[in-house]
Amino acid sequence: MKKENVKLAMAPIGWTNDDMPDLGAENSFEQCVSEMALAGYTGSEVGNKYPKDPVVLKEYLDIRGLQICNQWFSSFLASQPYKQVEKDFRAQLGFLKAMGADVIGPSEQTSSCQGDLHTSVFTGKAVFSTEEFRALTEGMNKLGHIAREEGMTLAFHHHMGTAVQTIEETERFLNDTDPDKVTLLFDSGHFAFSGEDPVAALEKFISRVGHVHLKDMRTNVFNEVKTKDSSFMDAVREGVFTVPGDGSIDFPSLFTILDKNNYKGWMVVEAEQDPAKANAFTYAKMARDYIRINAGI
Repeated sequence: MKKENVKLAMAPIGWTNDDMPDLGAENSFEQCVSEMALAGYTGSEVGNKYPKDPVVLKEYLDIRGLQICNQWFSSFLASQPYKQVEKDFRAQLGFLKAMGADVIGPSEQTSSCQGDLHTSVFTGKAVFSTEEFRALTEGMNKLGHIAREEGMTLAFHHHMGTAVQTIEETERFLNDTDPDKVTLLFDSGHFAFSGEDPVAALEKFISRVGHVHLKDMRTNVFNEVKTKDSSFMDAVREGVFTVPGDGSIDFPSLFTILDKNNYKGWMVVEAEQDPAKANAFTYAKMARDYIRINAGI
């Protein structure tokens, strides 16, 4: 891949898990960003332990040669009044602009089961009515327009447990949104967990990809949690996800597709694991070495 086109970031979720705070509770924000930089990354997404004041956060990051590239945004366009979602979106957009980021990554959380420990992610995912799906796509077009006006890119995050999880649902979402306003946050791990082929998904959606999450999946663990009909959080605790090169996903093919299509932007290593079982710094270095060898960056 062309080094001038792609920047490499690391997500803090390997150090501290926002959805399950006991995972990595012992790890500080300072340790997290220091180890990211030491492992060879130049960017980071935002975790709950990060300072909320952009001036304070920027000082911590600048000295380590890191910048914020994106932040998750929980949207509820299918269940909340649009004006409330827009208010929350604008507030987060303002924070990201102050940090010099150029991407915001919404995921629609209406009826999502991803954080519900008592619901199977295999049978309990959100399914939208026609009206709910229309509220999502029309609202996302509006949010995408706002982001564009602020010089930023909206990259929508398909996600396990939500109403936009599968290739079919993602295609419907993209067909019903404006490509000038809404791009896709491609997540290899979520397509794999959903039973899809991440390589086929990237081939299909590459023209709309605005941000990339590099997440691997351990097939043996996936088979176990599927047999148990586990929740998404329980699957994470069991170690279903890992960093590129440590699971079953064909990352060299993904890198080839991105390179052939002249992808420009961030690639973010994201692997939510229990750091007590999978040391975050060790796995960050492992992923960095793998990407250097297999993507040439």
